[in-house]
Amino acid sequence: MKTSITQLAKMIDHSILHPMLTDADLKKECAVAVKYNVASVCVKPYMVPMAKELLKGSDVLVGCVIGFPAGNSTIASKVFETEEACKNGAVEVDMVINIGKALQGDWDYVEKEIDAVTKTCHKHGAIVKVIFETDFVTKEADIIKLCQICTKVKADFVKTSTGYGFVKGADGKYDYQGATISNIKLMRHHCGAEVKVKAAGGVRTLEQLIAVREAGCDRCGASATAAIMEEAEKRRLRKIEED
Repeated sequence: MKTSITQLAKMIDHSILHPMLTDADLKKECAVAVKYNVASVCVKPYMVPMAKELLKGSDVLVGCVIGFPAGNSTIASKVFETEEACKNGAVEVDMVINIGKALQGDWDYVEKEIDAVTKTCHKHGAIVKVIFETDFVTKEADIIKLCQICTKVKADFVKTSTGYGFVKGADGKYDYQGATISNIKLMRHHCGAEVKVKAAGGVRTLEQLIAVREAGCDRCGASATAAIMEEAEKRRLRKIEED
């Protein structure tokens, strides 16, 4: 099935999350999001009101991260953050699970926090994307369990990672895997049909965006939006010339 440039753009949640990004950067990156008419921006909590104003009149939605990037906040704190984000204009919320609780198999706790944030989002008419952080939660059985929980509590999306889950490799260097095709397929297979999948971390090229789409993703977090969409446009023009 052919994919249009518009369809690819509407897969992208343009990430504006690096700690060093300023208000000036937010203005610049929101302009990028509007230029390419992506699905949403994903911003730091304090940036939500500004992003809402900058995107006024466009089709680009405002998203916000919660408990980001480590997921260590209490359930009450995550619920409060979610309330604030929604009241300030966020209509999409990307929450990080309590990674330690998942690793120790405290599924009652994990379900309780995902359910609490999901209910808060839905109360405000927002959607929730649940970040597993698959650089740390690496066992298939744990990823499957998280998919089952998200399906049970009616989360809107499951999401691979934050893009900040750096781990030490065999070479001693720190890096992250981010969105792997195998994890995306695993998540798609074990979530209910109503739960969508978002890839995040390491998707920087058009080829990678197409690959995660083919693996079952509906959305993809990306900071390299301009490069991806420029390549898509170049390919479109080349195709026109060939035809």
